[in-house]
Amino acid sequence: MARSGVRFEDVQRAIDELMAAGQAPSVQRIRETLGTGSFTTISEHLREWRKRREENRDVPPPRGMPAPLQELAESLWQQAQDAANEALAHYRREADDKVAEAQQAVAAAERRAEDAEQRESALSSHLTRSEERLNEQTAELGRLQADHDTLQAEATRQREVRGRLEARLDELQGELERQAQAHRQAQEELETAHQARLGQEEQRHEAAEARLMGLVDEARQERQAAEKAHAARHERLEKRLEAAKTEQQALQDALKEEEKKRRSEEQARRDAEAARVSLDEERTRLGARLEDAQAALTSRQARVEALEQQLEARLWSSLEKMQASQDRLEAAAENASGPDDAGPEEDTQAGH
Repeated sequence: MARSGVRFEDVQRAIDELMAAGQAPSVQRIRETLGTGSFTTISEHLREWRKRREENRDVPPPRGMPAPLQELAESLWQQAQDAANEALAHYRREADDKVAEAQQAVAAAERRAEDAEQRESALSSHLTRSEERLNEQTAELGRLQADHDTLQAEATRQREVRGRLEARLDELQGELERQAQAHRQAQEELETAHQARLGQEEQRHEAAEARLMGLVDEARQERQAAEKAHAARHERLEKRLEAAKTEQQALQDALKEEEKKRRSEEQARRDAEAARVSLDEERTRLGARLEDAQAALTSRQARVEALEQQLEARLWSSLEKMQASQDRLEAAAENASGPDDAGPEEDTQAGH
């Protein structure tokens, strides 16, 4: 509730002074004009004044004045109303156009953002599939690597077998040499006495040597076959490994390209979001301009009302002056007709 310090009449008088000076009434200006009063009290009185002004906005000028003045006042009132309505309609059309443009821009930005989100979703799906393929290729590469390790182990085992065979061959050759040495020694010792037995021993030795050479040839053939098989399997594994590495590199390149596209889409979405924020700010500025235009229109209407009040005061002053002049003329006419009416009576009395 308003305090009793500042009354509504005081606020109304301050508003009239501000409007007469061409200023729009506000709480701060009214308080500066009055030099006192709280903002709450002045604000309540200002709202009451605006409410009353809105209720009496379309009330025409009071009648009871001469017809020419009445017509002039009504004409001025209608011109002021037309100018105010035209200005308000212009500002409203301009504001509506700006708001429509802003809404269209926001809709376009939202569509671009939705397109960017859809492209991002598609890219994410494609990226997921690429990662799955990369994982599969990695698993296949792991299996190939395991096979390669197995073949390496098999080759190592073959080399160990070959080493053992060669060691066995060396042992056999050493044994052969020892047997030959023993045979030569026995032959030297028993050459005379055991010539027949020496022949048998030589035959046995030749047979053993033939068997030994056969074993050596078989071992060499097995080793060569194992080496060829190992080389072939190693070559196949190398080719498969190289192909897997090539495909992995291609997948990594594709993944990098998809990541680059996703970043580009993310940047486009951020740009669209920035554009939408800018459009919201533009809409806010347009709303502020519309409010300023309405405030200016209110100020103009206030000035028109002040001019109407001044015109009405001047008209009433002119009417009062005209009425006073008419009264003076009537009084002068009465004074002028008074002596003429008294003349005959005086002549009659003089005759008597």
